[in-house]
Amino acid sequence: MKKNTLKYSFVIVILLFLIACSTKKNTFLSRNSHALSTKYNILYNGGIGLDKGLKSVQGNNQDNFWKILPIEKMQIDENFSEGEKAKNADFEKAETKATKAIQKHSMNIGGREKNYQIDEAYLMLGKARYYDQRFIPAIEAFNYILYKYPNSSNIYTAKIWREKTNMRLGNDAIVLKNIKLLLKKTDLDKQTFSDANALMAEAFLNLEERDSAVAKLRIAEIFTRKNEDKARYRFILGQLYQEAGKKDSANYFYDGVIDMNRKADRKYMMHAYAKKAEMFDYQNGNQDLFIETYNKLVGDRENRPYYDILFYEMGVFFDKYKVQDTALIFYNKSLKRRSKDPYLVASTYRNIGNMYFKNTDYVMAAKYYDSTLTKLDKKTREYAFIEKNRKNLDNVIKYEGIAKRDDSIIKVKGLSDPDRKIYFESYIAELKKKDDAKRILEEKEKEKLANIDRNTNNGNSPTAVNPNSTGMPTDPGVPTLPGGKETTSTFYFYNPTTVAYGKLQFKKMWGNRTLGGNWRLAGLRSANNAAMNDTINSQDAAKVLKDTIVIEKYTADFYEKQLPTTQVAMDSINKERNFSYYQLGLIYKEKFKEYNLASEKLEQLLKNNPEEKLILPSMYNLYKIYQITNPARAERVKSDITVNYPNSRYAQILNNTNPDDLASADKEYQKWYKLFQEEQFETILDNIDNLINQYSGDEIVSKYELLKANTLGKVNGLEAYKKGLEAVADNYPNTEEGKNAREILEKQVPSLEKLDFTTFDNKNWKIIYVIPKEDTKALKKIEEAIKVFLLVENYERLTTSFDKYNRTQSFVVIHGLKSEAYAKDVSEVFRDDKKYKITQPAIIISSDNYKVIQIKKNLETYLAPKTP
Repeated sequence: MKKNTLKYSFVIVILLFLIACSTKKNTFLSRNSHALSTKYNILYNGGIGLDKGLKSVQGNNQDNFWKILPIEKMQIDENFSEGEKAKNADFEKAETKATKAIQKHSMNIGGREKNYQIDEAYLMLGKARYYDQRFIPAIEAFNYILYKYPNSSNIYTAKIWREKTNMRLGNDAIVLKNIKLLLKKTDLDKQTFSDANALMAEAFLNLEERDSAVAKLRIAEIFTRKNEDKARYRFILGQLYQEAGKKDSANYFYDGVIDMNRKADRKYMMHAYAKKAEMFDYQNGNQDLFIETYNKLVGDRENRPYYDILFYEMGVFFDKYKVQDTALIFYNKSLKRRSKDPYLVASTYRNIGNMYFKNTDYVMAAKYYDSTLTKLDKKTREYAFIEKNRKNLDNVIKYEGIAKRDDSIIKVKGLSDPDRKIYFESYIAELKKKDDAKRILEEKEKEKLANIDRNTNNGNSPTAVNPNSTGMPTDPGVPTLPGGKETTSTFYFYNPTTVAYGKLQFKKMWGNRTLGGNWRLAGLRSANNAAMNDTINSQDAAKVLKDTIVIEKYTADFYEKQLPTTQVAMDSINKERNFSYYQLGLIYKEKFKEYNLASEKLEQLLKNNPEEKLILPSMYNLYKIYQITNPARAERVKSDITVNYPNSRYAQILNNTNPDDLASADKEYQKWYKLFQEEQFETILDNIDNLINQYSGDEIVSKYELLKANTLGKVNGLEAYKKGLEAVADNYPNTEEGKNAREILEKQVPSLEKLDFTTFDNKNWKIIYVIPKEDTKALKKIEEAIKVFLLVENYERLTTSFDKYNRTQSFVVIHGLKSEAYAKDVSEVFRDDKKYKITQPAIIISSDNYKVIQIKKNLETYLAPKTP
């Protein structure tokens, strides 16, 4: 009886299980069985994957606190396409679990879903797709909930997620419209109400409506129940008020972040302190309180991960107060923290570079600007600005170096013989100190190597030198463990340092030994004697060499010989020095807006007895600078120009109250450029030097110089063109014309220099008649003869032109001849036919060779007899 009961009970359980597994039966058991299986099995595991993926996304997306934070901490990868496989395996797992729950446990009976967990599955499906940046499939999942489950407890959540997806697709206006409708509901819980307002705030930010965004974000901050969101919203509100210039409101919200302390991620608190430091009032602020606050922050062990930002703000604080030594210490401390914030590192490098620039250490400034550029985003304006300044700094380094060198030569040359000797002796004494310090350092390095060798000989295993204890760099070839410790072998010959030192010690003890048996015994004495002789000889040689260096390096005669001896050389150095000062003044004024440095260079130039052409431009630029920095002094410079140079163009500019009455420099240049296009080269060359002197110091003078180079090239050929371009590139390196000239010299001129006459069978030929400049009669006769020929016998449709060759000769050219033979026949017709009778000799030339003679002006070379 008992067995039958168990048998029947087992059958009943099987039947109940089968009924519960059915998705077509709308029974209490089926509904709850599938719901429980969906929730506690499939969706539970999917939720774990979703949470894990979300943490990885938020962990990988480092917030950029230098810009206004996005309200939702999620960065979009613009290079990711929807057709690609899911990038995150955790989101893929969540999507797979949600899909499995829908496929296996959905109970769609009579057009309605009976499993109350399926809307949760669709919500998880949409979230997984959203975080995986597949927004179109995500919005389909959220819409399915809204259309199929209108009574779902997740209906408001689904609406918010749908609008979040719409916002990612760029539909911000639709987001605002739908969320406004949602907010009219009165049964929203506080967190949903906060999420809706936060979403509206982000949409307003995307539409650049800052005021509306602030209003909605303040509501979201009040109603959110999540401390992490509250801290983020407060920080963003502080940023928005700071951007709007409302410091009190910004400080209020930053203080709100700070007051949360450990309730949220500590990064918000630390960056809130940093943002408050940015708004510190350096005129009236409490300096003692600022330093005390940051000392407390640095003293807190919990803040150690944020020392990079704390040290940076301390550096900025002392930098603003011109305490550069202390500022540099804190900047370097910040860099030593190896911050993961690239903009923080870039800002630190930039600020140090600015300090060196202000101290006129341009080489060091350039190095720090280079480091800055490696950390900045190339697409930003700041990158373009620093890159431009860095290029300009090359010219500053160049001209500062020239000016410093030439000033030194002129100063030393101007000293009396006794004073010059004292000067050189003082320099030699300093040089000896530096050499001694270098020698001591080298001896210490040798001692370190000796210590390594002693440890090895004593049986200790050779180990890599600790860079922290010795100051020596770590060998890049030695692998390092994650903890920073170097993996070293105990085998002697695996350490290159000890091997190298061992070789030296062996050679010192045994000399140069030949490879063979019994090397320690055979010929031991002779080997030792040879080694000793080698040592003595090398020591003698080193002593002689050292004495020679001392004689050449530590005597005043060595430097006296290097000074220029002729007045011509000194004049050249003085001219070069003055030009460098002028260029530096313009660079500081125009490129860097460093008006004090610019005026200092130009004032010094005027004291150095410069060339006449540099005086007025320097005075005029000083006038423009002093208009900004010292108006009273500007008036004195103006008076000096108008009184002492009343007929100059600068005096006319300064005295004329209506600048439109004066001829525009640009219009004047266009007039001369038009003459160039019309091949009026002689007119240009006759006037170009006067124009350059007239506009000397003006930006447009570089255009005239380039026009002169082009005209000389047309008249005198490639060599003159090259020299003209070199003058423009050297004298106006900061202008567009100077840069263009340098580019032509590097890219085009070399190929033009390679051009030479060819003997290939060319299909384009020309007939040339050389016409002297004064022989207008011959020119007229040739032109009339060619005109008659073209009217009567122009079967090949020939054309003619009048081309300039040089200042004394021009060409009448007949174009379009298809062969050399035909060109000779036509030239003979012109020579022999009574209708034409052209007595001038005709030159038959291919089009390629004609191009060569016009570029190089070497017609004589072409006509010279060819050697077999």
